Amino acid sequence: MRSDLTMKPSSPTRGASLGLKVATWAGILFLHIPLALIILYAFSSEDKSYVFPPPGLTTQWFGVALERQDVWDAMRLSFQIALLATGIAIVLGTLAAGALARTQFFGREAINLLLILPIAMPGVITGISLRSAYHAMDIPFSFWTIVIGHATFCVVVVYNNAVARLRRISPSLLEASMDLGANMFQTFRYVLLPQLGSALLAGGLLAFALSFDEVIVTTFTAGQQTTLPIWMLQELIRPRQRPVTNVVAVIMIALTFVPIVAAYWLTRSDEDSQRR
Repeated sequence: MRSDLTMKPSSPTRGASLGLKVATWAGILFLHIPLALIILYAFSSEDKSYVFPPPGLTTQWFGVALERQDVWDAMRLSFQIALLATGIAIVLGTLAAGALARTQFFGREAINLLLILPIAMPGVITGISLRSAYHAMDIPFSFWTIVIGHATFCVVVVYNNAVARLRRISPSLLEASMDLGANMFQTFRYVLLPQLGSALLAGGLLAFALSFDEVIVTTFTAGQQTTLPIWMLQELIRPRQRPVTNVVAVIMIALTFVPIVAAYWLTRSDEDSQRR
């Protein structure tokens, strides 16, 4: 008997309307024109004020910025803090994801909420909370208080990536490994870690970028230390050579752009492989 139900060919996908295209490009320009202006002013020959268009273009400020020791000191401190905060976040975020990915127990959702809360709250609240905690425990402000402060929100980034990946990994892979005689460490080393590696790398890159340019939490948790964002804030308040600040901003854009794009590429490639 012939069925009267026939599959209709799917209609071709319609293109976006003109209004949607205009709104999309307007949003992109709104986000990126300020960045373009910062890059332009880094080459401005005017050293005291922002004039558009710049009266002239020069590369001399890049040489001036690279010769200033305070810039190098602030950049080195920011790099060290971001590296340590990212390392702590990878360890704690991975452990937390492993505990919560598939296990069901009372209070699981509450713990999950508490884990993601530091990045959901305003930075000023996190900064004040950490400062109050340091005072209550008589902990002097130092390099390590900044690292701990940054790790609180870096953990969230790594945790979100790790828990999402763990929920997509088939439990049968781990069970098969154990059935074949592998112990817990071997299963983690040869089965779980290769599946989890790109997610941890992407989370670590994002955490590094967030830590490197963090200013609000750093303001509340730093003592006499001056990270690169704090240095820029001080230079904007009491400018000596304004284009130097723009040059440092361009360097920060480049340093944070690379890990963000790399993290996006890693997560995008993983999603494409999952679809195949």
